[in-house]
Amino acid sequence: MDSLQLLAHPIRLRIVHAMGGGRLRTTAQLCARIPDASKATVYRNINLLVSGGILEVAEEHRVRGAVERHYRLRPDQAVIGAETVRTLTTEDHRQAFATAMTALLAEFNAYLDREDADPVADQVGYRQHALWLSRAELVELSGELRAAIVPRLSNSPGPERAQYLLSPIHFPVETPRQTGEPTTEAG
Repeated sequence: MDSLQLLAHPIRLRIVHAMGGGRLRTTAQLCARIPDASKATVYRNINLLVSGGILEVAEEHRVRGAVERHYRLRPDQAVIGAETVRTLTTEDHRQAFATAMTALLAEFNAYLDREDADPVADQVGYRQHALWLSRAELVELSGELRAAIVPRLSNSPGPERAQYLLSPIHFPVETPRQTGEPTTEAG
């Protein structure tokens, strides 16, 4: 299975999210992080991520006669390359977006179901902005977002840090108007 097939699944995507920041986690810890999925489902998807090279076994310990494995994310493997993206069909994009939204909705519901959930104190945000951008402005904005986000991807867990899920999404909702085309806006 390639990285697209591995990551284009809501449970596997949530496992990857849970493993961010250089964390080591056991299967039991991942099951606790994804309480709306059965243990069998989480176990099966961890095994697929390990066999696909996205997760690796970092440590093994004997616990009451069983082997407890601690997994680590291989961030360099948990990506969908530009070459793969260029080959995607419209249906592939539709499916990948639906997967991402399904995972996002499940993560948000899991957050809201926690007893300590406090969207105001946690500064939860889900704003949408309709921006008018030229191609060059979109490239510039994407670069600025990347410059702000990428350095923080290597942050590790700490007593002052909570893991946040940040999901920048952008796509055109209108086609660009051709030069000389009349406008229909009043004013």
